[in-house]
Amino acid sequence: MDDAAFNTESVAADQLKAFIERIERLEEEKAGIAGDIKDVYAEAKGNGFDTKVLRKIISLRKRDYAERQEEEAILELYMQALGMA
Repeated sequence: MDDAAFNTESVAADQLKAFIERIERLEEEKAGIAGDIKDVYAEAKGNGFDTKVLRKIISLRKRDYAERQEEEAILELYMQALGMA
């Protein structure tokens, strides 16, 4: 193997290692944040809030208003078709 090939492999290996280490650090941060979120839900539940509903609201707030309206209209249509509304 010549020096150029070795250097290229060494640089690629160093880059790969750097990417892996960054991802590992971010995964650790994500786990910490997930734990914090879990604690907030537990606190909300302790104060009498329904965490299932809170999760639904968080999900809805992430989405565009028009997208939510369309989904709600379809849901209402389906519920009517099933005699649920």
